[in-house]
Amino acid sequence: MNAVADYLSLVGRAIFWLAFGPFRRKPVRSAAVFTQLTLLGIRSIPMIALLSFFMGLVLAMQSAYQLSKLGANDYVAFLTTVAFFREIGPLFAAIVLASRCGSAITAELGTMKAAEEIEALEVMAIDPVRYLVSPRLLAVTLIMPSLAIIADFTGSFGGWVFGTASLGMDSTHYINLAVDSLVQKDILTGLCKAIIYAVLVSTIACYHGMAVTGGAEGVGRATTASVVSSLIAILSADVVMTAAFYVFV
Repeated sequence: MNAVADYLSLVGRAIFWLAFGPFRRKPVRSAAVFTQLTLLGIRSIPMIALLSFFMGLVLAMQSAYQLSKLGANDYVAFLTTVAFFREIGPLFAAIVLASRCGSAITAELGTMKAAEEIEALEVMAIDPVRYLVSPRLLAVTLIMPSLAIIADFTGSFGGWVFGTASLGMDSTHYINLAVDSLVQKDILTGLCKAIIYAVLVSTIACYHGMAVTGGAEGVGRATTASVVSSLIAILSADVVMTAAFYVFV
């Protein structure tokens, strides 16, 4: 319970500095935010796009295997597109972000903690949460919806490649089916999930990094714990949000 309380306290302080820092003449440094946007977000695009494309191919293949028996190949476009925009796109983006960027955040902050650099910030009257955590939280939250949209379109593109190349569907017909299958709720649901995942991944990674003890060995343990905790949190949040959207939306 102490760990949960410490984590929630860290999240609250990070959000406080984002919301009220400018009014106290201590805003989050924009240069740090842009640096994190580049390191954590833009450099993740190739991996997210590649994995989503392959997943789109696999999903189209698996669905066509059953739907072709019913003469319903058109539904491959429906299933692939809706699945990615509502669920798979944001989830894939979050998993890549947790494994690639979450581990990097934890290792970086953990190394600073082991080298007593965070204590040095406190000695200089600089709040470590405002200086280190808030920029990363803001950067990941800003970039995550864009990464989810990239995953959505590249995954849908994978379905289109299989549908046109293997199922013999007309390209224009497939695209029209995919567009017609989407409603505003599908897009907004995926974007809401992406934002929640971003908050979870960034704050969990920062928490484990700030809590490192035991030198280099502790950094390794914290990095592993960060990725595992992030994945559990992502999937748990996914279950809750999917159930909530299913019931109330």
